[in-house]
Amino acid sequence: MTMHRLPHHFSAWLLCAALAACAQAPQAPQSGEAPAKSVTKPAPRVVVAKPAPRDLPLPAVELTEQLMLKMMLAEIAVQRGQPHVAVPAYLELARETRDPRVAQRATEIAWNARFLSAALEAAGIWLQADPQSAQARQIIAALLVNQAQLAEAQPHLEKWLAADQDNLGQGFLQLNSLLARHKDKPAVLKLMQALAQPYGNVPEARLAVAQAAWNANDPETALAEARAALKLKPGWELAALFQAQVLARRSSAEAVQFLDEYLRGHPGARDVRLNYARLLVNARDYAEARKQFEVLVSEHPANPDVTMAVALLAMQASDYDAAEIQLKRALEINYKDPDMARLYLGQVNEERKRFDEALKWYSTVGQGEQYINAQARYAGVLARQGKLGEARQHLRQADANTSQQRVQLTQAEAQLLREASEYQAAYELLGQALEQLPDYPDLLYDHAMAAEKVDRIDVLEGNLRKLIQIRPDHAHAYNALGYTLADRRQRIEEAHGLIETALKLSPEDPFIMDSMGWVLYRMGRSEQGLDFLQRAFALRPDPEIAAHLGEVLWAVGQRDQARKVWAGALKDHPKNETLQGTVKRFLP
Repeated sequence: MTMHRLPHHFSAWLLCAALAACAQAPQAPQSGEAPAKSVTKPAPRVVVAKPAPRDLPLPAVELTEQLMLKMMLAEIAVQRGQPHVAVPAYLELARETRDPRVAQRATEIAWNARFLSAALEAAGIWLQADPQSAQARQIIAALLVNQAQLAEAQPHLEKWLAADQDNLGQGFLQLNSLLARHKDKPAVLKLMQALAQPYGNVPEARLAVAQAAWNANDPETALAEARAALKLKPGWELAALFQAQVLARRSSAEAVQFLDEYLRGHPGARDVRLNYARLLVNARDYAEARKQFEVLVSEHPANPDVTMAVALLAMQASDYDAAEIQLKRALEINYKDPDMARLYLGQVNEERKRFDEALKWYSTVGQGEQYINAQARYAGVLARQGKLGEARQHLRQADANTSQQRVQLTQAEAQLLREASEYQAAYELLGQALEQLPDYPDLLYDHAMAAEKVDRIDVLEGNLRKLIQIRPDHAHAYNALGYTLADRRQRIEEAHGLIETALKLSPEDPFIMDSMGWVLYRMGRSEQGLDFLQRAFALRPDPEIAAHLGEVLWAVGQRDQARKVWAGALKDHPKNETLQGTVKRFLP
């Protein structure tokens, strides 16, 4: 066979033989594919820019019969789904040829197969062979970030940004997505600040730093950088919404005031107005919230998404007349999920105690995402009418196409039993379901919660520890076990550790914040506990959080404030057992 340099038209040969799939392969593999057994980390996701057509720097490599055979065998292994053969074969070819196209193909195959070390080496060869390749540099950076090598990733990220000055803003927004899952948030903030330093006049760079600071629990830096971004780009809704989010943690009143002022200058900012209306509802300023509903509907009369958003806000504000009007309007203008609108129409009528009308709407929800929820609500209405037996029968006769749907129907039936104070029956029902699906996470959790009601703490702990073993990222399993121990004044230090783990897994969850506040109170650290409880209550004015917050306020001497919290919660939740019990202990 004649020896020669790989020709520039080599890609045509590849299409016919070894690299036929290269043109079809995604430039950035998605994370939904099945991982290879030898790799545990998911492949990073990054959207790489499509390169402009240009001549590639091709190496002087002799195309031997042996080389062609290797390529063909490697590609056959790819087509047969044999990554353990294909990845080493293509990596060897990349090393041997130093051809950027071969190295790109090796990178793609290794990335898709989750052979991340091989992908990193192949991408390195690709970049060495073609130093101008933005794709290669971005993939290397993504792989280094995925493997927690931020220092090594930094120079690649700097060159990536510098090489595409026309798209700097998009580049910084993409960086946030790339770095979001990295666990060392302070390190990410430091990296983002270094990357943004040369681009102080780029609003997206300032917002990227703001978001990294927020994730690193540095709200002052987050607020300063968000303000800088908005000053550079005053009409940027994303920056305005982020600034409001940061302000809301400090004071909902500040966030409301900021959005009010922003809308005076930018009255057409739809998303900002929606968020403003939401904050007004949370602050119970329903009169002003309704004004915002009216503005939104008048400005966007044919937008079903806006119509549905306004309907949900009206429901949250208990403005059921407005909610019903907007839900029916959403159906008229073809909202993308009509069953959701029908489900909410059922809920609106249920809240008004128009039970027959509610049942009618629930019965119109077809098979789909809302079906099981509609059946549960339908049964709940029957139970409220004193027809518990009929309600349970309805759930047992509902169509369940999967084991997950059957579990959801069982959970709904157990909830009806709990609401009827038939705790033993709920415990037994969930126990029977668990016998059929002993490792099902939702059943393990619900059975544990039912066990607490019948004082079977041994079962609760056993279920939750098994759930943690199956799902080590299940924040509420840690939280439930820690809270139960703390509430019963048992193994307090262990309880604190469990809740601390839950909070790391889900730092913005108000119920986990409540548990942390409660366990700190049980440990005699009331002032620290109070901070967590106040933050939890601001995020979610739940009656049980109100009970805990009031008790800790009472303990630190703020008794008038405690009475105020309890009175407000009792007004909205007069039948909550935990709240009633707490108030009776302190205000007999």
